[in-house]
Amino acid sequence: MSEKPKLAMYWASSCGGCEIVTLGIGENLLLVDEVFDLAFFPCIADFKVADVKGYPDGYIDVCLFNGAIRNSENEEMAKLLRQKSKILVAFGSCAYEGCIPALSNLTSREATLRTVFLESPTVDNPEGVLPQPRHQVEEGVLELPYFYHTVRSLDQVVDVDYYIPGCPPEPHQIWAVLQVVVAALTEGAPLPPKGSVVGAGDVAVCEECPLEKHEKTVARFYRPYQVRPEPGLCLLEQGIVCMGPSTRSGCGARCPQVGMGCRGCYGPLPGVEDQGARSLTALASVLDVAGKPGDDEQELEQQVEQAVATIVDPAGTFYRFSMAHSLLRRAKTNGAQKEVVS
Repeated sequence: MSEKPKLAMYWASSCGGCEIVTLGIGENLLLVDEVFDLAFFPCIADFKVADVKGYPDGYIDVCLFNGAIRNSENEEMAKLLRQKSKILVAFGSCAYEGCIPALSNLTSREATLRTVFLESPTVDNPEGVLPQPRHQVEEGVLELPYFYHTVRSLDQVVDVDYYIPGCPPEPHQIWAVLQVVVAALTEGAPLPPKGSVVGAGDVAVCEECPLEKHEKTVARFYRPYQVRPEPGLCLLEQGIVCMGPSTRSGCGARCPQVGMGCRGCYGPLPGVEDQGARSLTALASVLDVAGKPGDDEQELEQQVEQAVATIVDPAGTFYRFSMAHSLLRRAKTNGAQKEVVS
């Protein structure tokens, strides 16, 4: 049996972008191959769950787990890989904070299934068939993972050692993190404190954004297609929603530099409990509705409401990547929801 450290990567509820971005480390993949043996990476090789179950506990040195916990299979694999891994990393925004899958926490399990399988204009389902966890056929019982009412982040299911943010993480940071792990495993170098967010900075995206900033206020906000931003100037000061003030640095401010406001995929700044609330505070600071003594309060309130009304889908904007980890976690829905959590 090879004595090289064992590396695993698993894809739960996510788009697969985190797997693809690992190819972005380029020729360094050859160095990863020199250092590690792959113990489980079903996206690129024919591994079976039975292989993992057969490993001794702690056999995998480091597991990069991407994807949120959307169903019972995701949870089962999270617990299995935690048991078999010395180091478990929440890799990417979905595992770290729930990301796009967790936006379904704004509605119910039943409403999500109904939209996907019954109401979508591209669906042909005249009999109204919905997925069932168990279905009897002539050959036996077919089983599907149970679809949960609430999407959770990885650390809401198992203990997590480290977090790598991003949707997806930047390749140069993936490689930097792997170098730290390799040095720890092969040379005894120290690892960061458990629970650390690695592969990212500790200041706001605005600090690494080269766009010029001024003291400026706006009366309304625009979606990217509604306005052509002036090159080189801060997007937020041009009325384009940007979460740079409330988002951890490390991405290189790639989105703002091409006229797209930061959406917050690198997660909250250190010490910030709710990124969405912090973003609302940042936007409020640029609103051109500062009153003077004697101004009519009702008129000022109306101006604020008019400005806020120009932000389409506030929840989907400010909690696009962080719903599962936020103070909200999910919206309350009418009726009892039957949740199966092992």
